[in-house]
Amino acid sequence: MAYAQQIPDYDNPYSPIFTDKPVYTWTDKVVITIVAPSWNAKKSAIDSIGGDDEHFVKISTGKHSLKPYKLTETDLNSGIFVGEVILTGFSHDVDGDGKPDTNPRTIGSGPTNGFLQTERGKSLTISFEFADGVVLTHSAPIRWNIGTIKFLESQYLVDQTATIRTIDQDMNLNPETIDQTPIEIASDSDIAGITVNALETKQDSGVFEATITFSQSFASSGSRLFAIPGDKLYVKYEDRTLPKPYSISDELDIIAESTFESNIPAMKRTVIEKPVVTDSIGKVLDKLRVNNQLQIVSEIVNTQDFGQNFVYLMQITNEEGTVVSLSWIQGTFDANQSLELSQSWLPTEAGEYTVETFVWKSLQKPIPISPSISQTFLVE
Repeated sequence: MAYAQQIPDYDNPYSPIFTDKPVYTWTDKVVITIVAPSWNAKKSAIDSIGGDDEHFVKISTGKHSLKPYKLTETDLNSGIFVGEVILTGFSHDVDGDGKPDTNPRTIGSGPTNGFLQTERGKSLTISFEFADGVVLTHSAPIRWNIGTIKFLESQYLVDQTATIRTIDQDMNLNPETIDQTPIEIASDSDIAGITVNALETKQDSGVFEATITFSQSFASSGSRLFAIPGDKLYVKYEDRTLPKPYSISDELDIIAESTFESNIPAMKRTVIEKPVVTDSIGKVLDKLRVNNQLQIVSEIVNTQDFGQNFVYLMQITNEEGTVVSLSWIQGTFDANQSLELSQSWLPTEAGEYTVETFVWKSLQKPIPISPSISQTFLVE
């Protein structure tokens, strides 16, 4: 058996203890390094420390501990000893299904087979009996984090896919496998939306991503979201592992937004044909008379391969520029549909009138989806 120096130099570091992170979450893997050259007893062999009660290494998290825990030398004659322990958290439901998602346990003797249960708000402490009666320690806090979520792009087009990224180290429940976490995604056109599992990008990363597609023809299903150009997109992650002052049972909705647009420019999504004037039975009129009921008829065409809402507006002004008539029709196009729209007008004075027609996304969102058309008519 190898023994440490009998009289350590108390005024200088003589066996520093390091961890690979300054702060840990409840299910992290912990890599421990102890620099102890005086324990390099066999110059031609790999030594170990901490594996017996006489000069132990103890790893503890409040009420739970592993002792003794063996660390092994990194190389022949290095005097640097390492080991790993996986924190296993405590019993807790992280995804809201009513079932605990952790497997808390404390077992192992080192150097890489240790599992150590943790408690919320406790610290990790490594103790090493460097010499008889001389115990060196190092501690690192264990705490939960508030997660984040975002769309990787601020805007998506109809022929694109969307990737959502969630970062929450607390959901890295097993640092040696790929974990997953549920996220909810919705649009203005489908507020119920879909729930998908975001997968960890690699073992122990705590970064999760999900990719979805969009449809304007089929209902949301699986990783496909129904959305219409002009919609806002929403994503929500429910964080159930919150740091103090939140309680263990608290939940926090983490939300992000993006937008969804057509790959057809807004002003080309609809075509308006020039209006014609007819009588009440649909006969096109060559001359317009005062006090005759007229129908102003236009055809509008949806140029997109999916349905869209619209509002069709007609404004009539006289020679002085005064608006004498303003009317509108709200509706919904099917894909590539043509609609013939008719609005009545009863001119009460002779003169020259200008008829302007517009197609907007809606009255609430007065975004033009077609160039306006202007035409002049003479009323006798």
